[in-house]
Amino acid sequence: MHANSSPIVTSQVHPHEDLARRVARGLDTPWRKPVADHTQEAFDYAEHWRKARGLPVIIDAGCGVGLSTRRLAERFPDHSVIGIDRSADRLSRDLSREYGDFPDNALLVRADLVDFWRLALDAGWQPVRHYLLYPNPYPKAAQLKRRWQGHPVFPAIVALGGQLELRSNWSVYAEEFALALTQAAKVRPTLENFSPEGGYLTPFERKYAESGQRLWRLTCELPHRPALLPR
Repeated sequence: MHANSSPIVTSQVHPHEDLARRVARGLDTPWRKPVADHTQEAFDYAEHWRKARGLPVIIDAGCGVGLSTRRLAERFPDHSVIGIDRSADRLSRDLSREYGDFPDNALLVRADLVDFWRLALDAGWQPVRHYLLYPNPYPKAAQLKRRWQGHPVFPAIVALGGQLELRSNWSVYAEEFALALTQAAKVRPTLENFSPEGGYLTPFERKYAESGQRLWRLTCELPHRPALLPR
C-alpha cells in the first residue's frame, strides 16, 4: 500500500507556553457544562452493557471507525472494550468483510467524549487501560484549549486512572500531554518514538507509518483519583 500523508506543519515547535496555566485552571475551576442528552443515553446503554458483562474495562477514546476497538478486544479477550466516537458516519462503517465479525467483548458508542468521561468518572468507572490514539492535534498555537491536555476535561481523563496510552504523529502533542500529566498527577510518563508491532491499531497509524512519519507513544500508570476534580 502506498501512503502519502503530509506531516503536521505548524509554527509551534515546542510545548505551548500557556499549557501549565490551562492545566492549573482545569484543576482549580469546576467545569459545569451540561451533559448532552444523546451522550447521557449512550452512556446509560454502555453502563448497562458494562455491568452485565462484569469484566475489567478498557476505554478506546476517539475510536473512529472502530478498528482499534476490534483489535484491542481481540488482544484482551477477558476485558470489555468500549470505543467512543462522536461521528455517526465513522461508527457506521462496516468492517466485517475485511476484519470479520465484531468481537462479543467490544462495544461502539456514539457520544461526546467530554461528557462521557465525566459520566464514567461519576459512575465510578476504573478502566484498567485507557487509549487515546491519534487525537486531532489542533496544531495551531491558538488551538491549545482544544487539545485534550489544554481542555477543561483533562482532570477527568487523569482521574479515571488505569494504564493510559496516547499515540500521536506530532511530537509536541505528546510532549505537552506528558507535561500536563506530570503537573496534574505528579507522575513521569514514558514517552518514546516507536514502530507499531503486531499490526496497526488504527487506519491513521497505518497511513502515518507508511508515509514515513515518526510516531510517538506515551504510557503512564495512573491511580483512580476522583479528588483531582474540582468541586
